[in-house]
Amino acid sequence: MPEKPGKNREQLKEITDRIEAGIRDIFESGDMEKYRNYLRTMSRFHNYSLNNQALIHLQRPDATLVAGYNRWRDKFSRHVLRGEKGITIIAPTPYKKKIEQEKLDPDTKLPILDADGKIVTEEKEIERPMFRPVKVFDYAQTDGKPLPERVASPVANLTGSVENYEAFMEALRRVSPVPIEIKPLSNDLDGFFSPSKQSITLRDGMSEVQTVCAAVHEIAHSKLHDYAKQPNSQPKDSSTEEIEAESIAYTVCAYFGIETSANSFGYVATWSKNAELPEFRASLDTISKTA
Repeated sequence: MPEKPGKNREQLKEITDRIEAGIRDIFESGDMEKYRNYLRTMSRFHNYSLNNQALIHLQRPDATLVAGYNRWRDKFSRHVLRGEKGITIIAPTPYKKKIEQEKLDPDTKLPILDADGKIVTEEKEIERPMFRPVKVFDYAQTDGKPLPERVASPVANLTGSVENYEAFMEALRRVSPVPIEIKPLSNDLDGFFSPSKQSITLRDGMSEVQTVCAAVHEIAHSKLHDYAKQPNSQPKDSSTEEIEAESIAYTVCAYFGIETSANSFGYVATWSKNAELPEFRASLDTISKTA
């Protein structure tokens, strides 16, 4: 039985206010480490909405895998430990409702009239969209049967050199909208995307980790910031472009266990002073979807 709409709206309003406050805190603090921690959560919960990523991060930033009480029990043969507090997220819970509506003639699409000239009605079941707060629990809050390997370790633990580096780079070449080439470049340039040549160039001689991170960074530019291919889009300033590309690179690499440079976000604080919160939120949504 769905909750009363009024009560549900109040709960959702409280939760969305909390999300906005959390995002505002990250934005206004200009704290590089705080931002990187948020992106780590984003990388682990990439299939979740931006709102739910924020909620998980605010309540349990070290979470690795979440599920509801019954799902842990029925799907994974694990039980939630006594006394554990659930993580509140927002879940779609559409409900069905019966309504009376005009009965239409299948040919003319006009209302059907009865013998007295009155419009004939019929009962129809429709589905109404609705969202409500639900509780999920992190893996660390449960006990029981070990998880299947494909669930427990969705990716390899990649540090230093990249395991299966050639295959990794081939995968990046396949998702890139433009060709990727590796050539000698100056040491202060890891790579660049050329809209005019429709190509990505990476510096020869970099480590495997640096090459992978630079490739993801430039692929992000080619997907998001090639404005000639997006005639209805509004070009972004260079700082926003760099924040988005570097954040996507960090998020993707974090998912695969590749830790990028601690200096990657040195310009976050400067950028956040000149940007507006809605801009930042829009960029977070772009970063999440693109990554």
